[in-house]
Amino acid sequence: MSRNLILTRQCLGLTTRIECLIRPLGGENGLWTLLCAAGMNGAQPSAIRAQGPFHGPLAAESVLAAIVECLAELGYAEAFDPPIWRLHLLGELRRLDHHRCRRLGDCQLHPDR
Repeated sequence: MSRNLILTRQCLGLTTRIECLIRPLGGENGLWTLLCAAGMNGAQPSAIRAQGPFHGPLAAESVLAAIVECLAELGYAEAFDPPIWRLHLLGELRRLDHHRCRRLGDCQLHPDR
């Protein structure tokens, strides 16, 4: 499964969109997170959520696969459009890293990731 995924669904002439991204958390500790943004296609995301941390990318990918399976039953299908909410998701990742580092007290932020 890809670490980047876009799902869309047509309903009543509107397209809803979900973008998912699996990325490592900061701190070089082997933890990964699954980030998802959802909303109307062509607009700002109305919701951004994170799940994890997971021990390794394969654990996060298996959770994403289960989510995709459930969403497919609701009519969502994989889209091969370019991502439009990547900056929103990376901003949430930075927020998570910053929050984790403040709790742990010994992390070093890496804004270039």
